[in-house]
Amino acid sequence: MREIIINAHVPTDSVNEGFIPAAKSLGLSVILLTDCAQAHREHFAKQDLLACPDEILACDVFNPLAVIDAISSRQQPPAAIFSNSDHLQSSTALAAEYFGLPGKAWQTTYRAKNKAEMRKRLATLGIDTLWHAVVFDAKDLKKIQHDVPLPCIIKPREGVASQNVSMAHNHEELYAHCAAIWAAHAGQALLIEEYIEGPLYTLETLGDGQDLIVLGGFQVKLTPPPYFVELDAVWGTGLPSLVEAEVLEIIRKFGVGFGACHTEFVMSKRGPRLIEINYRNIGDYREFLLCDVLQIRLFETVLRLYLGEALPNIQVSNNAAWIRYFTAGEAGRLDHVPEGFTMSEEAFKLTYLPLRKVGDKIRLTNSNKDYLGVLRGSGTCATQLASAMDRASQSLNWEIAA
Repeated sequence: MREIIINAHVPTDSVNEGFIPAAKSLGLSVILLTDCAQAHREHFAKQDLLACPDEILACDVFNPLAVIDAISSRQQPPAAIFSNSDHLQSSTALAAEYFGLPGKAWQTTYRAKNKAEMRKRLATLGIDTLWHAVVFDAKDLKKIQHDVPLPCIIKPREGVASQNVSMAHNHEELYAHCAAIWAAHAGQALLIEEYIEGPLYTLETLGDGQDLIVLGGFQVKLTPPPYFVELDAVWGTGLPSLVEAEVLEIIRKFGVGFGACHTEFVMSKRGPRLIEINYRNIGDYREFLLCDVLQIRLFETVLRLYLGEALPNIQVSNNAAWIRYFTAGEAGRLDHVPEGFTMSEEAFKLTYLPLRKVGDKIRLTNSNKDYLGVLRGSGTCATQLASAMDRASQSLNWEIAA
C-alpha cells in the first residue's frame, strides 16, 4: 500500500477528522510524524473515530533533516509528504524536494511564515511597501521608536491565531505591549508594522504548480482594537472580481502556486493590501464549512495534488455559508456549556461544536484561543441562513465562575 507522510505538531481536527480520513479514502497508509507523539496516541486511543494513522512516529518535525532521516528509514519511499501545520510548511517542503515529490517551494513557505520576510519580499517585488521593523528587546525598540508610524501593530514574527497581536496608539502602549510579550517569552522576535485601515477579507486558493484557482473568500468581522480576534466570517467577499484577481496576482508573484493557501487582506482606500499569507488550508473549522458550501471533497482534492494529480475542474456552488465564534468574556472556571448539535432544514444546515467543557479553566489571551464554541451554517438562501444563525446563537449560553 502506498504511504503518505503527514507531518503534524499538536493534534488538530483538521488533520484528524479531515486529512487522515481523506487519505484513507484514497487508499493510502498514513504515517504520522510528530513531535507530540504521546498527545496524538492519546487522541487516537479514543473510540468512534473516522480514521486513524497506521503509525505514529516521534520526530523533530521542525527540523527538515530529522524528517528526511525518519522517512529514509522506511522500507518504501512515500507517495506524498504533507503538512497542514503553519509551523511545518518549510520542513515539509524541503523533505518533499529531497525525495523528488510534489510540494511547495521552501523559499515561499519560509517567507509566508516569517511575516518580516513576507514584507521584504513584497517590497522587493514592488507590490506593496509597508513600514515594518523587527525588535527583540527594549533596546531594539528604543532605536526605532521615533520612526514607528502610529497607530501601529505589534505581532510575533512567526505568530498564529492572533496570539499576542495588538494595536498601539502611542509610544507608551507600544512599550507596554512589547514588554508584556517579552515578560512571558524573553527575546521573542516581534514585528512592528504600519496599521492598515479597512475591512478584512480572505482569499482561498488551490494550485497544482501550474494552475492556481480561486475557491472564494470570506468577509471577516473582528473584535474592536487593540486586539484582532475573529468573530464572524461570511462566505463571499462581495468585492468586484477585479479585486480578487488583483490579490490572486499578488500571491502568484509572491510564489504561491501549489496546494492550498489562505490569504488575508484589508480592502484599504488604495486597494487590497495583504495582512498574511497562510500557505496551507484555512483553519478554525472553516475548512469543514468549505466542504459544505462548495460541495466538494476538499481534503481529498488537496491531497491529490501532493500525489501529483492536476487540479480537477471544480464547479463552485452559489450556496451561502457563515461561521460564528463565541469567545469568553472573562477568566474563570466553566460551570455550564451548551451541548453540540446539528440542525437541518430544507434551506440550511447548522452545526454547533463546543470547544471547551465543564470544569475547564479560562485564561483570557485575546486571541482565537479564547473560543468557547463555533457555530457554522450553509444553505441555499443567505437570508434564511442569517436568521437561523441568529436564532441558534441566542439559544447558546455559558456560565463562568470566578
